[in-house]
Amino acid sequence: MDLEYGKFFSSDVGSFMRSPVREIFKKVDLSAIYSFAGGYPDAATFPIEDIRRISAQVLEKYGAKALQYGATQGVTELREVIARRYGVPVENVQITTSSQQGIDVCTRVFVNPGDVVLTTAPTYLGALQSFKSYRAEIQTLEDFCLAVGRTTAPAGACRPRQGRGGTTSVVGSEEIGDFCDSAKISDSCDSPRGSSPGRKRPKFCYVIPDFQNPSGETMTLEEREKLVRMAREQDFLIVEDSPYRELRYSGEPVPTIYSLAPERTLHLGSFSKIFAPGFRLGWILGPVELLEQIYVCKQSLDLCPPILDQYMAAEFMGSGALDANLRRSIALYRAKRDKMLGLLEKYMPQSVSWTHPEGGLFLFVTLPEEIDTVALYDRALAAGVAYVAGSFFYPDGSHRNTMRLNFSFLDASRMEAGVKLLAEVVAGAR
Repeated sequence: MDLEYGKFFSSDVGSFMRSPVREIFKKVDLSAIYSFAGGYPDAATFPIEDIRRISAQVLEKYGAKALQYGATQGVTELREVIARRYGVPVENVQITTSSQQGIDVCTRVFVNPGDVVLTTAPTYLGALQSFKSYRAEIQTLEDFCLAVGRTTAPAGACRPRQGRGGTTSVVGSEEIGDFCDSAKISDSCDSPRGSSPGRKRPKFCYVIPDFQNPSGETMTLEEREKLVRMAREQDFLIVEDSPYRELRYSGEPVPTIYSLAPERTLHLGSFSKIFAPGFRLGWILGPVELLEQIYVCKQSLDLCPPILDQYMAAEFMGSGALDANLRRSIALYRAKRDKMLGLLEKYMPQSVSWTHPEGGLFLFVTLPEEIDTVALYDRALAAGVAYVAGSFFYPDGSHRNTMRLNFSFLDASRMEAGVKLLAEVVAGAR
């Protein structure tokens, strides 16, 4: 007899959102195609010899303790080394089982069904999945800026800065002087005090200020200060997701939002892009009062982060091996970024534009309005090349003429053939 399993599911299940990226990985052998789709780091950056050495050192030093359960907030050794590196008290450090868990636990702790979460548009797909699973009302920063009473706002579609040949240009129906996109907050966000009657106050604003996923854009100091000012005036928290911050290839570092507003910011870090994603380790920097509730919540999720992995990460970060590996990784990724930008310039039709990231793993491509990258995807995959349609990174599914490209994963020797093939698919869609 067949069971009707639907009756057993919770009401949350209907809010779950499938990741198109993970669906690609289920169906496709990445080694058999030119994949610009995932957010995978280059395996050449994984410090295998360091890991062999450190694992032996950790087992020699800690023995069975490294294989036992541990503290929910993380092992003291890792929290201390993170605290030293980022200049915060150890009590302001919570270890997480991946940075993705950091996003999810923040949403779980702060959001009731129907509560407002602010985000940029586009934004990280995994964050949208988490917000939707808890039935949050997702509102863009642009819409919020309008709602708090500004009479001027960007007209038309706000998108990441695009350009060819290293230039940038405004893409949209009007030049607006600033950008309200994946990493930008426009002048319309200089919000007044007070709020519109009946308007829900946001619980938090989620941003990736450094080399944003998917756009690759970076918020300026002025834009970070605007966001902090708005958060204080409108009384919401900021979740600053920062998995790519240490991967800067050009330009100057910008202070973190956490350093500007430590009293209302939760800063999420990750070892996935600077060590190895298989360790599934991240961290949160934040006020003790907020971390206490996250600590209690995590007890019901996983009891504690992986203990052996934490001791190894502490040794890797604290010994100087991380910084040595970062230098090698940055040199590799800088060359790959530059090669990708040059190949796009060489092969893409003149009507196509893209962002020019100073770091991270991604750039964002905008095609002519009439090209639907969701509809185009099957044709591209059949040809042997993969990307992620940009509309998946917008809360409303708009901007279907965009795509995210990853430049870190594909071997540099195969990049030219892949970009050329993608350009041919795009040209054939017009």
